Amino acid sequence: MIKSFFSLATASAVLALVSISPAQAAVDADAAQTLFKKNDCTKCHAVDKSKKGPSLQKIAAKYKGKADGEEKVIKNMTTSPKVKLDDGTEEEHKAINTKDQAAIKNLAAWILSQ
Repeated sequence: MIKSFFSLATASAVLALVSISPAQAAVDADAAQTLFKKNDCTKCHAVDKSKKGPSLQKIAAKYKGKADGEEKVIKNMTTSPKVKLDDGTEEEHKAINTKDQAAIKNLAAWILSQ
C-alpha cells in the first residue's frame, strides 16, 4: 500500500511538472525590465498607461492566451515593422538590440504577464 502511494505521488508530481507550459515558466522580471529600459522602450511604452505607443497591459490583453501571441510580440520587437501609434501616425518600431533569443523570449513573456 505504501509503495502504491509513493508511485501515485511520484506520478502526480511528474504530471504536474510536465503540464507546465512554457508560457507559465518563471519570468525573470528584473532581466526583462533591464532589457526593456536599455533599449529605450520606456520612451514609448509604460506598464499601465499609454504613451506614444500602447501600454504593456494593452499589448498583453491583445495577445495573452493566443497560440501565436508570444510569436507576434517577438516579431514586433525584432523585425522593425511599421506600427500605428495611438495618435494615428505610423513609424518604424525600433528593434530590440540583442541576439540573445532567451532574453527576447523572457521579455515577451514579461510583457504578456502584465
